[in-house]
Amino acid sequence: MELFTFPFKAMGSPCELRLYANDKKTASQIANDAIAEVNRLEIKYSRYRNDSVTTKINNSAGNKNGIKIDTETALLLNYAQVGYEQSAGLFDITSGILRKAWDFRSNKIPEQQEIEALLPLIGWNKLIWNPSILCLPLQGMELDFGGYVKEYAADVAANFCILAGIQGGLVNLGGDICIIGPHPDGSPWKVGIRHPRNPSMPMSFVMLSKGGLASSGDYERFMMVDGIRYAHILNPHTGMPVNTLASTSVCAEQCVVAGTSSTIAMLKGEQQGAAWLEELGLPYLCMNQNEEVFGTLKHVSSSEE
Repeated sequence: MELFTFPFKAMGSPCELRLYANDKKTASQIANDAIAEVNRLEIKYSRYRNDSVTTKINNSAGNKNGIKIDTETALLLNYAQVGYEQSAGLFDITSGILRKAWDFRSNKIPEQQEIEALLPLIGWNKLIWNPSILCLPLQGMELDFGGYVKEYAADVAANFCILAGIQGGLVNLGGDICIIGPHPDGSPWKVGIRHPRNPSMPMSFVMLSKGGLASSGDYERFMMVDGIRYAHILNPHTGMPVNTLASTSVCAEQCVVAGTSSTIAMLKGEQQGAAWLEELGLPYLCMNQNEEVFGTLKHVSSSEE
């Protein structure tokens, strides 16, 4: 059994598949098909494409008849509703419209009235939908699947590889990890967690044999204004960025659960976020703005195995 690595780019991130297989031809065919699934989901849910499901949904805003949605999209909407309910409205896929106020390349904080003008268009509870029809009742409302479709794609790609007969390997979509299975000798994968203040070095390593690992942080899109960091994770209730945690990494059975949980913890803040993750029983590792690391996720140094 040999380990084969397949790097690729998707969803704006460097990605890779690592697969154990008997030969390169088998591994390549499975990898190509799994990568095609990731690309399919990017095309389907990208808000940057005119032909995507996301764009079609957003273009229907204000139409009282709504828009017909497919089974996979209904699944993602069901999941978004669970996230909304479990987070007391903090995980809200209608809040992407706040990007119209926040331009993190501008180094300029938006005026309060710019933010307040968008808040009435935010609110999952405003949507009207059943398993096949979705209605965004207010013109200007938007949905954005970007907050969790990458993690969902990692799960889909991993499941595809498992069904194709791969027993050991992992999917890495820009740091969001889904384990296909351990190394052939049964040992876990050693996975690095990015340091939010020093991208060239890992903050920590964790050992994983199954499930998913995802991280959220204030380091991907942000701006510094008067010494204060303003990041892209925005509270849908206030329209303002999170500001207590620098990063949160979570392990869960599925990468999509890990991803939404890490985002919700970031939105809840240092104390409430950590307490919420512990209540759910999800292993986590956080770094606060003072670069203090804490959590329940067992981590190891670069020299440990």
